[in-house]
Amino acid sequence: MELGISSLGDLRHDPSEQTPADIRDRYRYIVDLAVLADQGGLDVFTLGEHHRPDYVIPAPEVALAAIAGVTKNITLASGVTVLSGHDPVRVFEQFSTLDHVSGGRAEIIVGRGAFVESFPLFGLDLNDYDAIFDEKLRLLLRLRDEESVTWSGNYRPPLHGAQIHPRPLQDRLPIWVGVGGTPASVVRAGLLGLPITMGFFASPEQFVSRVDLYHRAAEQGGHDPSTLRLGAGGHMFVGKTSQGAREQFYPYYSRYLDQPGSPFAGRGMPREMYEAWLAGSLPVGSPQQVIDDIMLRVELLGIDRFLAHIDMGYLPWNMVSESVELYATEVAPVIRRETARAMTP
Repeated sequence: MELGISSLGDLRHDPSEQTPADIRDRYRYIVDLAVLADQGGLDVFTLGEHHRPDYVIPAPEVALAAIAGVTKNITLASGVTVLSGHDPVRVFEQFSTLDHVSGGRAEIIVGRGAFVESFPLFGLDLNDYDAIFDEKLRLLLRLRDEESVTWSGNYRPPLHGAQIHPRPLQDRLPIWVGVGGTPASVVRAGLLGLPITMGFFASPEQFVSRVDLYHRAAEQGGHDPSTLRLGAGGHMFVGKTSQGAREQFYPYYSRYLDQPGSPFAGRGMPREMYEAWLAGSLPVGSPQQVIDDIMLRVELLGIDRFLAHIDMGYLPWNMVSESVELYATEVAPVIRRETARAMTP
């Protein structure tokens, strides 16, 4: 069982402070977070890609290369690379380079993206939203699996015996697909035999049918579902006690969700909705409560990776660092022990 941390690099201003949010401070915060995760023995650190003024990571591979220089063991992944807005050749070159820089710790998690700001920015037509992603994903897989690629498609010039260098340090650069609730996304990943990571806040029961669909698609594509990896990720906060953690976290979380496009925009998250999400297995609470919430995802969905999004909004560093420490020292050992025991014949 792999346990890690994801960050989207969101840039929020704490209304209690008079100065605006500082982009340089946010980058330092993210690097420090990755170092803390690595020192704590966590397995994976991911950075999401956005092209908006309220996020600071338009190029995850650049930030991950900086993190590679100050970490030793942790896997470094995008989460996600919004592949539609990129040339797969360039993506493969970038992550192959990161793989060498990091000593074989690079990984790509591709996705269609939760926002669509990259489409007008890169001159793409939203009517081609899914078709572009599908074509570019298939090309990216060809570039990974073949040393000489001849290819033609609709959304970039053809390739004729293209040889992409450098090849990754790993024998096979890991490529995952990040999915939300769209059935077509899990079907495509299953047919291609690719691992998926599912993003949701609470109520893991909603994804049971998606996992079933994914496994059926994998079988249809000639893949053994038992060999395919599954991940899940979402917001998390660990405190010393359940009630203390939930009270401490709520005002920050409520303000974090008060953003354009959110159902809570302009008002923040109502307390009753927060309580409903907690009851629906939002991993916020004591180490034991968070263990129970992650294990529920293991039991319901069969995941073997969990990515915790801990640094959302303007959560103070002391809260984030304590949460990561508890995650690494009290949550992770129990999760690993319990999942290893479940796998023992």
